[in-house]
Amino acid sequence: MTPNVLVFFTDQQRFDTTGVHGNPHGLTPHFDRMAREGVHVERSFTCQPVCAPSRAALQTGRWPTATGCFRNGIPLPVGEPTLAHRFAAVGYETAYMGKWHLADDDVAGPVRPEQRGGYERWLTSNLLEFTSDAYETTLYDERGDPHDLPGYRADALTDAAIAYLREARDRPFFLFLSYLEPHHQNSRDDYPAPHGYAERYADPWLPGDLAALDGNTREHIAGYYGMVQRVDECLGRVRGALDELGLTGDTVVLYTSDHGCHFKTRNGEYKRSCHDASIRVPTALAGPGFGTGRPVRRLVSHLDLPPTLLDAAGLPVPEEMDGRSLLPVVRGEPDPQPDDVLVQISESQVGRALRTQRWKYAAVAPGADGWTTPAAERYVDSHLYDLDADPHELHNLVDSPTHREVLAELRERLAERIAEAGEARPLVEPAPLERAG
Repeated sequence: MTPNVLVFFTDQQRFDTTGVHGNPHGLTPHFDRMAREGVHVERSFTCQPVCAPSRAALQTGRWPTATGCFRNGIPLPVGEPTLAHRFAAVGYETAYMGKWHLADDDVAGPVRPEQRGGYERWLTSNLLEFTSDAYETTLYDERGDPHDLPGYRADALTDAAIAYLREARDRPFFLFLSYLEPHHQNSRDDYPAPHGYAERYADPWLPGDLAALDGNTREHIAGYYGMVQRVDECLGRVRGALDELGLTGDTVVLYTSDHGCHFKTRNGEYKRSCHDASIRVPTALAGPGFGTGRPVRRLVSHLDLPPTLLDAAGLPVPEEMDGRSLLPVVRGEPDPQPDDVLVQISESQVGRALRTQRWKYAAVAPGADGWTTPAAERYVDSHLYDLDADPHELHNLVDSPTHREVLAELRERLAERIAEAGEARPLVEPAPLERAG
């Protein structure tokens, strides 16, 4: 049997918005059920906490520095092999719906065919956060024709996806369904939930980092939670349509997000930092091969997800992909992969972070411009957190005299992981003694 493959992709969703990660508001019953009955990737991390690089990695299975898409505003190179190319080569119909963010940044209308990543069916906006609003959604089809979709933006996209699923076809499909929710509305820097939803969270529970730190959390968290709830309802509708159409047993479903959201507690915006609030995302798999009900507890990078989808469809994983399929882990086979992940950080800095089960270590390139410079030859310590003792990353130990040995080990491991990612092995050094705070 050749399975269908569906990616349900949200934008800027924190991992702890979900019930399986401890959120008490019941925002995500459909995701929680998918995680419990399928495979919950408990410790899932983006490889780059900003939109375009993360999306490029999910399309190609390659590091942002390898494709050149190391920051926003750099289109995916024409001819770069994507999942669409891989699935189309073996007869799949490929379709993309929603936010793309891998074409030229000045594209407000249709994306040129050569910048569509090889997808056959197409209903998108390149920069949906700038070209739509909560109840105003215009997407462009493969002919370049605009479609004004009614209703709340997430519902409009869901309606289009369900209509696509209902179409008669004689070959399997690969559908990448890319929501904007719960990303902020850039034009006014707010989080527009559906009418009546933000009011449900007027006295919200807050994760530890947001409760402890300044930022704009209390202004925006109610709307953010309302957006998360609605997009989870959309997941329920999509999976319900698969059930109704008799496709559930034949369809691999991946749910994940491009990055998280720290509500201006770590820098002047919402992501682009080493903290779990920026890099840790909800991820689950369901469908053929993933009905185990057993979580994956090792650390997983976004780069592991494209090879997992190909493997689940019985397709070979190209050697040039930088991640590794999770299917052997799902089947309970011995796991030789390292239990840590590397994160590249751009725009706000030229930074690199290493996440292990216990430690978060990050280093930055002094004086480097994160907008023009993809990588550096030298990095210095910036952050160290003991996640066992400080899961909300409130106490930076990078200057702690008692952690010098730990820092030395993590510097060495970070340099190794950077080299494994195809960059020149850098010099990673202690920060100057006069650095404070």
